[in-house]
Amino acid sequence: MSARERLTDALYGAGWSTVKKLPEPVAVRLGRTIADLAWKQRGKGVERLESNYARVVPDADPARLAELSRAGMRSYLRYWMESFRLPAWSAERIADGFAPEGLHHLTDGMAAGRGVVLALPHLANWDLAGAWVTTRLGIPFTTVAERLKPETLYDRFVAYREGLGMEVLPHNGGSAFGTLARRLRDGGLVCLVADRDLSASGVEVDFFGGAARMPAGPALLAQQTGARLLPVTLWYDDSPVMRGRVHPPVEVPGSGTRPEKTSVMTQALADAFAAGIAEHPEDWHMLQRLWTEDLDPARAPAKDREGTP
Repeated sequence: MSARERLTDALYGAGWSTVKKLPEPVAVRLGRTIADLAWKQRGKGVERLESNYARVVPDADPARLAELSRAGMRSYLRYWMESFRLPAWSAERIADGFAPEGLHHLTDGMAAGRGVVLALPHLANWDLAGAWVTTRLGIPFTTVAERLKPETLYDRFVAYREGLGMEVLPHNGGSAFGTLARRLRDGGLVCLVADRDLSASGVEVDFFGGAARMPAGPALLAQQTGARLLPVTLWYDDSPVMRGRVHPPVEVPGSGTRPEKTSVMTQALADAFAAGIAEHPEDWHMLQRLWTEDLDPARAPAKDREGTP
């Protein structure tokens, strides 16, 4: 393990061991202070965030983009402060911390017994939404996690999410896909963050007027298992409660080849994600390259790993 990897692991470990013990108002102030310092330093992550926002809000002038990126960093640090503290939250605090709309799309799908795939972008706090599902609804689910370096950091994230009631699989291709398919055929729930492709086999979509690649997994799982595919978007307001929307199901096209169906369905997911991001751009924590023309063509998408799990 390199010195940088040891430092990264130690910092995350300190977050989970220390921040979760802070009173909530103190944690909120700390997150905002760190966000503002990071924003003022104008590092690569902040610059990339601002560049991505320029695609989402194409008529924004530099002052508006700076305002958005500052709000975006505050939202991003709110995510981290909440995530570090989630293991210490009571069941009541988790249950009161999220208020989704359109929940019947999920509960009806689970009642049908064919399984449900929830697909989310990097909006607000997807870990809190997952903890709410396992705590408030009492529905366990399976997800995947990107392999991180050092391995000890990956283990921390797996333990953290498993502690919130999730089954976590490593993001390693066919093996994970097969397990997800089995869970769905058994009538289970699968949740996937799906706005950025981490493989070389993503589906090209039109996203805010530019070409981007998003994972094929959610659409393929729905086709292969008959599960209901539901986009979900999240956002913060000025309250301690995160908001969210479960969108109507993405239907499997009645005709076409599997790749053609997958393309149509993935574009439908991208459109739902775009609608949620456009409404609350500051809560989209995309500090990495996403659009095809922003990626280095000499590198595969999976190697362009600048950011967070």
